Amino acid sequence: MATIDSYNKRLEALSSERTSFMPLWRELSDYHLAYRGRFLLSDRNNGHKRNTKQLNNTSRLAARTTASGMMSGITSPARPWFRLSSGDKKVDDVAAVKQWMFDVQNIMYRVFSASNLYNSLHQTYSELGVFGVGVMGVYEDYENVIHCRPYTVGSYMLGADDRNLVDTLYREYEITVGQLVKQFGVDKVSMSTRNQWEAGNTEVWVPVVHVIEPNDDRDMQSPLASEKPWRSVYYEKSEKTPLRESGFDEFPIMAPRWDITGEDIYATDCPGITTLGDTKGLQLGERRLYQAVDRLVDPPLQGPSTMRNKMKGNTPAPGEVIWHDQPDSKGLRSIYDGFRPDLNALQLVNTNAEERIKRGFYEDLFLMLANSDRRQITAREVAEKHEEKLLMLGPVLERLHTELLDPLIDRTFNILQRNGVLPVPPPELKDVSVEYVSVLAQAQRLVNTGAIDRMVEHAGQLASIWPEARHKIDPNTSIDEYADALGVNPAIIRSDRDADARAAAELQAQQQAQQMEQAKEMMTAASQASISPDNVLGATLENQ
Repeated sequence: MATIDSYNKRLEALSSERTSFMPLWRELSDYHLAYRGRFLLSDRNNGHKRNTKQLNNTSRLAARTTASGMMSGITSPARPWFRLSSGDKKVDDVAAVKQWMFDVQNIMYRVFSASNLYNSLHQTYSELGVFGVGVMGVYEDYENVIHCRPYTVGSYMLGADDRNLVDTLYREYEITVGQLVKQFGVDKVSMSTRNQWEAGNTEVWVPVVHVIEPNDDRDMQSPLASEKPWRSVYYEKSEKTPLRESGFDEFPIMAPRWDITGEDIYATDCPGITTLGDTKGLQLGERRLYQAVDRLVDPPLQGPSTMRNKMKGNTPAPGEVIWHDQPDSKGLRSIYDGFRPDLNALQLVNTNAEERIKRGFYEDLFLMLANSDRRQITAREVAEKHEEKLLMLGPVLERLHTELLDPLIDRTFNILQRNGVLPVPPPELKDVSVEYVSVLAQAQRLVNTGAIDRMVEHAGQLASIWPEARHKIDPNTSIDEYADALGVNPAIIRSDRDADARAAAELQAQQQAQQMEQAKEMMTAASQASISPDNVLGATLENQ
């Protein structure tokens, strides 16, 4: 049975694992997102200046573009980004299954829109791009079904299972006495906190630890919340009695990581890490550019001592006069006469750094449509021009599906199902899977449409010379593959059986029309023919 001592022991171990990443996260915060990250327990409600190292905000704008691009390209609140499927096309074609899928999708989309999910996802994407990891909790809510809480880097510690998937979250944070009593009740808090509450000191901060981890030693037969697959424990850092012990049926924490190395828990590569060197160099270059401009616009001056009234200081500074006795002196002039810094060269260095930062944050990918010089651009052109960029982002999308979107949809679906919100599934439906139809997911699938287009075009060219080549292409299969790549609603694509039946009916109608036309022509010919014993018609009538 886990105890507070065992929690504290693991807290110390997880904190030690995280220690080596803290300096890196501080630098990433300083140079990219100055107000993200919590690196001290008391680092809250702190309004002091934190962006003093950012003279040039290119990296901050690029990080904002990446977060917004991922938001609109992966989980846009304005358009569908996932759909449910049975995994079997024949089952999906059943009318009852199709209707059930449609109803459940609409319910889930309404839940997502009514909750704070999309705001939380944007913050998660922002931290994912800069720090390489984004963490968000999804909890049950009586009003909106789910309530999400994004956690900033440095405020949490993560643990992973044998597959290196995150299954543990420890948080050490501070909360006021008033908030603590409201959340857990005055009878659950420690004696010291209760004394503060009774004395009216509701704004005193109290250290609290929250543990979410696998409940490996649980009683499988117990209905108690504390015996669920994942335990959840709150306790005051200095106390031995928990504030609350409960649990979750699913791991409520989504912790997507950009890229990891080996058994590392935290990300070791992401746009923020990749561009950190360029960003630091850009700030240095920007400072030097301003210094050069300052010396050109308001340089220290030199002149004969006879013109001196007084010295402004011991060292030259912009606007300061340095006095001297030189025979060729012709009045006041700049001390930098004969030397002028190359501002264009300095600006070029900074511009190159800015371009590398933008590429590192995939700004060219996320803004490729907005920056296009054409108002009309086809999906095929997008796939052909940006196939390489989309493929570079492919591994990140796959990891997002595994570590963020799949757990999010599974947890929301299970919460709805446990609370009896979802309709009863039809008997034909045995399993439910998820397909992603977001802009980026479709853009990657568009690569396949280019291959289909070229194949059909090639077959058409061959068929013009060898007509039998047209039989090599299966039109039904090609349409299904193309529709799937485009993310078309499967409801508008008929099944092979339905399509074949319609084709057969159409062929039969054409044959009947041809037969009727032939019969009509025969009757017309017969009515116009002359009757004579010398012709067939006359001989036939004579024999009758």
